[in-house]
Amino acid sequence: MNTDKIYAEALANEYAPKDTSKVVALKKLDKKAKLPAEIFGYTFGIIAALIAGVGMCLSMQVIGPSTTFSFIAGIIIGIVGLIGMGINYPLYSRILENGKKKYAFEIIELAKQISEN
Repeated sequence: MNTDKIYAEALANEYAPKDTSKVVALKKLDKKAKLPAEIFGYTFGIIAALIAGVGMCLSMQVIGPSTTFSFIAGIIIGIVGLIGMGINYPLYSRILENGKKKYAFEIIELAKQISEN
């Protein structure tokens, strides 16, 4: 087995002009349907986790004054963050479903054209 030949072919394929076939268009449509849900899911999940972390720090008196109000506020903020983390997946699923519905016709038609050839 010649590893130099394999490496050379892989490098040549990387620099070769990309064809705009129907399969590439199908992959782009699929990515376009899923990308908004992924961006929302990651962003909302990170923000909710940060909110829960701030609440935990307040309730354990790592940050803020050592008062009863800070403790209670930390618990409430932490619960809000946990609720956000809990509803993240259902929201992601709903956004993903809407994206798939939006591009379903185009994807199905392009997939039919590919399978017929």
